[in-house]
Amino acid sequence: MEPMSFTGFGVVAGAELTEAVRRAGADHVEPTIAGNLVIQPDGDGGDWALNDLYAGDRFPSFAILVPGDLPLLTAEPTAVRGYFDAVLPIVHSVADPGAKIVFGSGTARTAPDGMPEAEADRRFAEVLRTARDTAVANDLRIVLEPLSRSETNVLNSFAEAVRFLDDAAIDGVDVVADLFHIRNEGESLDVLREHGDRIGHVHVSDRDRLPLGAEGGDDVWRDFLHAVHDGGYRGSVSLECNWSRDTTTAAEREIGRSLELLRRSGAMLVA
Repeated sequence: MEPMSFTGFGVVAGAELTEAVRRAGADHVEPTIAGNLVIQPDGDGGDWALNDLYAGDRFPSFAILVPGDLPLLTAEPTAVRGYFDAVLPIVHSVADPGAKIVFGSGTARTAPDGMPEAEADRRFAEVLRTARDTAVANDLRIVLEPLSRSETNVLNSFAEAVRFLDDAAIDGVDVVADLFHIRNEGESLDVLREHGDRIGHVHVSDRDRLPLGAEGGDDVWRDFLHAVHDGGYRGSVSLECNWSRDTTTAAEREIGRSLELLRRSGAMLVA
């Protein structure tokens, strides 16, 4: 296999892991948004505000956009729009220009029992357009993450997400290639070569979100990265793993080892 080239290797992390990620040598942190980077200091129902732990920083990508208690497909459109209007300017305040926001948020986007699939897709398309437009107004970019059926019943595969965007004529939104969900759905890696021009971001982990190289893992993540690269993707890659709860030492070692394996796999950085 030929060497691969990407622009950086990051780690999806909450505030408690941020310093461990940096000490481990990641090129960037990918903070989670809801309830972490953006909080409600006065409790549920209060105004959203930036977590002081992130003040003065800048990040190229973010994850977990919407809290699970905001039902995107049944809430009033004004409530959904109000959330994005409140939160995305806060994200902008700590974002690199054009930073990516991963729109996964499986609980929030899950369709209730009895809602027809076509209706769920229509409503989610409206939500996604609102998120996209609000993000663009704040120099941010939404990327849509397909999530496996264990997390949501709306958009479970990479190919399904591509079809959804095309059928709904939603431009300006690319798709996240996340190995965890691709494996869970039994989707062929060839879909990443076929639709490589639609890949907007990449999440990688070992089996069951293990750190790379962990006991019980395998080398499928290497094949995944080559498929992404074969498809033409050259952006950043973020590790999204279940790290040790010992954030001071064990997690830092796991992160450092995973980053080392990424770099030794032939994945090189390009400017």
